[in-house]
Amino acid sequence: MFMFQRLLEGFGVRLCVVALAVVTGLSAGAARAEEAHAIAMHGKPAMPADFTHMPYANPDAPKGGRLTWGILGTFDSLNPFIVRGLAVQQMRSYVVESLLARGNDEPFTLYGLLARTVETDDERSFVTFRLDPRARFSDGKPVLAEDVLFSWQLLRDHGRPNHRQYYAKVAKATAPDPLTVRFDLTGANDRELPLILGLMPVLPKHAIDVAAFEETTLTAPVGSGPYRVTAVKPGASVTLTRNPDYWGRDLAINRGIYNFDEIRLDYFREANGQFEAFKRGLYDFRIEHEPLRWHDGYDFPAARSGDVIRDTAKPGLPQPSEFLVFNTRRPIFADIRVRQALTLLFDFELVNRNYFFGLYSRAAGYFAGSDLSAYGRPADARERELLKPFAARIPPDIMDGSYRLPVTDGSGRDRTTLRAALKLLSEAGYDLDGTVLRNRATKAPFTFEIMVTTRDQERIALAFQRDLKRAGIEPTVRSVDPVQFDQRRLAYEFDMIQNRWDQSLSPGNEQYFYWGSAAADNPGTRNYMGARDPAVDAMIAALLEAREHTDFVPAVRALDRALIAGFYTIPLFNISEQWIARWNRIERPKATSLSGYLPETWWAKGQPQAHQAK
Repeated sequence: MFMFQRLLEGFGVRLCVVALAVVTGLSAGAARAEEAHAIAMHGKPAMPADFTHMPYANPDAPKGGRLTWGILGTFDSLNPFIVRGLAVQQMRSYVVESLLARGNDEPFTLYGLLARTVETDDERSFVTFRLDPRARFSDGKPVLAEDVLFSWQLLRDHGRPNHRQYYAKVAKATAPDPLTVRFDLTGANDRELPLILGLMPVLPKHAIDVAAFEETTLTAPVGSGPYRVTAVKPGASVTLTRNPDYWGRDLAINRGIYNFDEIRLDYFREANGQFEAFKRGLYDFRIEHEPLRWHDGYDFPAARSGDVIRDTAKPGLPQPSEFLVFNTRRPIFADIRVRQALTLLFDFELVNRNYFFGLYSRAAGYFAGSDLSAYGRPADARERELLKPFAARIPPDIMDGSYRLPVTDGSGRDRTTLRAALKLLSEAGYDLDGTVLRNRATKAPFTFEIMVTTRDQERIALAFQRDLKRAGIEPTVRSVDPVQFDQRRLAYEFDMIQNRWDQSLSPGNEQYFYWGSAAADNPGTRNYMGARDPAVDAMIAALLEAREHTDFVPAVRALDRALIAGFYTIPLFNISEQWIARWNRIERPKATSLSGYLPETWWAKGQPQAHQAK
């Protein structure tokens, strides 16, 4: 606390101190610290300083048993922090921890994990983390400030593109003592950056070979998390075993979480085989994404008897939305009029009725079903002010909220949308030559490839193929295995794919990674469409600079309008629910978090009651 007082006097300004431990001894300072025991992007944390567990976790959940995942795809690396290879993503959090941990009932609030305290000022021009002296890596060595600085430098210079982009914003990083790290954020103009640094994976300096870090590896990593890698079958399975000496098992943030003694990750290369394995009980749960399968695919003995339970969860996040993505790096999709025309030609009404039992809705934009969505909502004064320099790029109907996705008669032969699409294509230089649409200058037919990897993706692509043939367009549908799909998607080696970008209620730096201009030609980002729009870049910057929620929401809506106006994708459908099937040997809490299902909060049925530390 004396250090805190000196900081107050030295800076001569009010500091916002976020304390992750109960502080006693100073009435005013203690009250302020106790109220701000975690860091939130906007507003205040929901949980008090003396919270005992998260509301979506069962603090009395028994420990023991095994949870088996069934994952579509394969892997060739245990390092998820580099571009190269197909990594096991569960290394994050299960094996490698960060300074702070997410509160999954809030838009973006972080609570203490490796760091006991986090401190920043009103400008967020710096952030200081003080480590928990109990924190240990799985080999027993303490987690120190030098490990945090090492991780920051390593990921800034050798990590994934998003890590390099985020961590390069730090002006300077120092370690005032072995358990304290201070990041100078002068000039970053990024109010999310202290939280981004709080989520930085902390890697052990003593166990990392920097020269080989960017190479794929199946060597078990050393982490500070609750599990250790104990078995690896290349491309097939990974086994994680609970570390009995896990340093953080009694933390409030972990109470009722990480309940299984063993986590087994089994990989399947083909979706139908994956589902058949679930029906046989070879893995414990699946998140269903195919409405046809959810509607009529669970009529098998275990489901009828109740051995397999089907749950429906309704998270509070923007609705996950599926899109057909134009790769605008391809000349055929460089003209926005072409993209608008193909959007008109997709017959959602027919597909939703015939394939999806009417289960889906559809909205333009990337934050559907939330207050952040601009679709169908007129721009307010703040949005208009933000978008004023880019007014020529945003059509009036998108600004005033009157723009709507095309609605067909559901017959598969809607003439109104066909005429409008052919008019746009003609303006872009394409004319019908008999039954073939050709480039007016080169006479080349209009053709492209739709790459798919699942049954539902293929059915949608084939339906769209039929729609496009009415306009003289002859696309090919190419089905590839999940491994090839991921490799080509990451390298932008496709014409069109189906994709979804899951969004939170606190979008931030990841938006640059999704559609920032700097990410367009950087392999490994999620800017699959190749968007390069100064309006998009400016709106991302605006949402990062927003201090209050009242400024943040208009900035996100303005971003949504800029993206809608770019016609980078064809919106397919929005998913308002999560569909989860699990064998009844797995139990889950009654409460569902704001972010939806959390397997780390589940437990094995029939285990002895846990005795939690108080």
